[in-house]
Amino acid sequence: MKHFSTLFTQLDQTTKTLVKVQALVDFFTEADDEDKIWAIAILSHRRPKRTVKTKELREWAAELANLPNWLFEESYHVVGDLAETIALSLPVAENLEEKSLSYWISSLRELKDKSDEERKEAVVNAWMSMGTTERYIFNKIITGGFRMGVSQKLMTRALAKHTGIEESMLAHRLMGNWSPDSTDYENLILSKDPGEDKSRPYPFYLAYALEDGPEGLGKPEEWIVERKWDGIRGQIIVRGGEIYVWSRGEELVTDKYPEYEPLKEKLPDGTVLDGEILPFKDGSPLPFNLLQTRIGRKNLSKNILQKAPVVFKSYDVLEWKGEDIREKPFKERREILERLVVNTEADALHISEVVHFEKWQQLDKEREDSRQYASEGLMVKRADSTYQSGRKKGDWWKWKVEPLTVDAVMIYAMRGHGRRANLYTDYTFAVWDGEQLVPFTKAYSGLTDKEINEVDRYVKRNTIDRFGPVRSVTPELVFEIAFEGINKSTRHKSGIALRFPRIKRWRKDKPKEEANTLEDLHQLLEVYE
Repeated sequence: MKHFSTLFTQLDQTTKTLVKVQALVDFFTEADDEDKIWAIAILSHRRPKRTVKTKELREWAAELANLPNWLFEESYHVVGDLAETIALSLPVAENLEEKSLSYWISSLRELKDKSDEERKEAVVNAWMSMGTTERYIFNKIITGGFRMGVSQKLMTRALAKHTGIEESMLAHRLMGNWSPDSTDYENLILSKDPGEDKSRPYPFYLAYALEDGPEGLGKPEEWIVERKWDGIRGQIIVRGGEIYVWSRGEELVTDKYPEYEPLKEKLPDGTVLDGEILPFKDGSPLPFNLLQTRIGRKNLSKNILQKAPVVFKSYDVLEWKGEDIREKPFKERREILERLVVNTEADALHISEVVHFEKWQQLDKEREDSRQYASEGLMVKRADSTYQSGRKKGDWWKWKVEPLTVDAVMIYAMRGHGRRANLYTDYTFAVWDGEQLVPFTKAYSGLTDKEINEVDRYVKRNTIDRFGPVRSVTPELVFEIAFEGINKSTRHKSGIALRFPRIKRWRKDKPKEEANTLEDLHQLLEVYE
């Protein structure tokens, strides 16, 4: 745990990529293999299952710290992080013990079948054998709330520097359905043959946002343009007579999408397709919120499958008849994909159609009309580009349609987390319904640090009521809220749900009376539903 605590501290104290990479390299050099594999698992979001409830942690910590529950809870609201609150509240440990990261993870997993008293004794004894930083990390392992500022790409870079193995090869090995229970550091990272895992996907290639239009990209004939679809990025893999469906979040989701099952009989063995898991019915895409009704459900009812059917909108082929073809030019891969989709004749397999154009200016209108196609914008891809790993600038660009906007009044505010735990940064917004303000969305991003501080002062000086960490404020401040889509919702009082809401700007020039109305939102809904 000492090495992992040192790693956490170093990562927490810098925003510089090279410093983070070196901190990771130092950790991999000093830690034993068991700690290495668990650190890789934690940093790639493969965390051990929770065996202790947060309610229990709060009660045990308050008791050990000799604090009344109300005072501990108030401290928690101020700090904004439970793991940190507990670590700071507990008395200083008198007998420090040096145990490994893997030891503490193993100890926590053994608590699953223990009694309440046994769990309490084990956690309290662990707390009282650790320093503050080790306690914090121990608590994070319990709650599963690690945010260490390390992407998998950055971790892969550090592993490449430590082992001398190519980044692309390591990225491939780190994907798939593995855990520290099913493999070890030697077999996962160092083995030249990572195994016969037929389900293993390829690392996804991610596009950069195109901010100023495509005119600076060169000759139009060197590029291929498709629509950008609003679904879940995924890969369909057919190997050994089986089908596997992976999301971009490295989650195996085959069982969630039974519509794709027939493809294992129709696609050639050794096929890997990249594309979008897209809600689709009657010849057109459905709103993303319908797809959300399927996400997270263990059992898919017949009603849900009928209400939110999906297709796979494919736009690349990465493996063809067992051969990795990512190094082939995109134009060639696209030709293979087009023949494949035509020959497969499967209802659930579609292709992302090409948008034909001769001059860049023609794409302006295509982009503006994106919502008519239930699309988010355009994808602009270099015809001779290879399929790379991660987010690389130059060959793949996403040119999204301008967001929809409304002006709304802030009515509630809640404290943020981490370094903003003492500031009110999370806001609820409302629009007018007659003479009443009706809440319709929340947003917390889009303001500068200076503006956040200014809003925070307003909230503290203009609080009307308090509900735990939430404050009701005098409704005066108007903000322009940007969002990607709008749908009906029975879960919200307004009857409206927004897609990716965020603050575009603070409208200091506009009085609250001039904010938009609920009728305005319903008119938008009629246009884009």
